[in-house]
Amino acid sequence: MEYPTIDEIQEMDDNQQGWCVNCGEVQDGCEPDACKYKCESCDKYTVYGSAWLAVMGWVK
Repeated sequence: MEYPTIDEIQEMDDNQQGWCVNCGEVQDGCEPDACKYKCESCDKYTVYGSAWLAVMGWVK
């Protein structure tokens, strides 16, 4: 799985979206500091907001 680009992370930040580090799906309704939200696609608690993605280096 490829990590999102910095442009995609900025777009997620603008749209209050998070990204699942397990399945790679984008999820709505996530603050930038979201941490371990439940993914609607894979049901795992692996959705992170844009700020966490950048801090953790999960960027392509």
